[in-house]
Amino acid sequence: MWAVQPRFERDLRAFMERAAELGYEAIEINHSMDAAQVGAILGHGVLPITNVHAPAPLERHASLGWNRELDLAAEDERERSVAVDYTKRSIDCAVEAGAGAVVVHLGAVSRGPINGDRRLRALYAERARAAAADLAHEGAIVEALRDRSRLAPPALERAARSLEELVRYAEPHGVAVGLECRLNFHEIPLPEEAAALLAPYPHAAAGYWHDIGHAEVLHRLGLVERSAWFDLLGERLLGVHISDVAGLRDHRAPGRGDVDYGWLAARLPAQAARTLEIDQREPDEAVRAALTVLREARVLHSGAAPQVGPPTQVIR
Repeated sequence: MWAVQPRFERDLRAFMERAAELGYEAIEINHSMDAAQVGAILGHGVLPITNVHAPAPLERHASLGWNRELDLAAEDERERSVAVDYTKRSIDCAVEAGAGAVVVHLGAVSRGPINGDRRLRALYAERARAAAADLAHEGAIVEALRDRSRLAPPALERAARSLEELVRYAEPHGVAVGLECRLNFHEIPLPEEAAALLAPYPHAAAGYWHDIGHAEVLHRLGLVERSAWFDLLGERLLGVHISDVAGLRDHRAPGRGDVDYGWLAARLPAQAARTLEIDQREPDEAVRAALTVLREARVLHSGAAPQVGPPTQVIR
């Protein structure tokens, strides 16, 4: 995410060189990278590519819009099918780059946020100051759980079809499909959904990708306990997107929020890939200091550096 800033957007070699200077060892190609940027990352070869975040490269479909906005669980079969095709292109990109995994957003149960989730985010700042806000918070949780439960079954069936197509395409190439947990409650998957979606596949073919910031925000809203992801999916963890969280804002450099990294370190297997998703507005020294924060918390072993990846969200 840190690459998407004026000094790097058209000079990806400079981004990789600066990332290496700051102590990083690899790159994750992401869905905000267009074809020219992906080509530059692959062509310069300053740092190895270990993961690709689908649907890279960024493209605009003639009638459906930007490929990163397409839904792999869409009710419209044409949209779902096109989204699968773009994700297959990301798998092709991973093969070309020699990357072992493609991180996938598997869609959503509705086109936009459900009302309970919106209410919880609006109430978050007030909750510590008023008992009435606490009562409203509990009501919003009940509403969010009820509405999502009603919407989920057909969307999960469509998501499962998309996942099956992607695993079948990726597995012969030795590329694993990683299902990422999402920031918004209407998005797929929740922990129990991920466990069910992954159950048919070997661990080497499909697994779980934990986003620390996303999981932390859902935990703070009271919607998903942070431990549930590890309780249900710990054995299938392929990798982790690392950032810090301040309030409900994720993608801060570790050390610039209040995530409990010690708690996380005890749950992250050594072999899981570590990618830092740090906001492009974070200063260089915070990006460098993040490695020290993570080593002291034992999220990183001493001497080991994670990847620093381009964004999983539109530049803000």
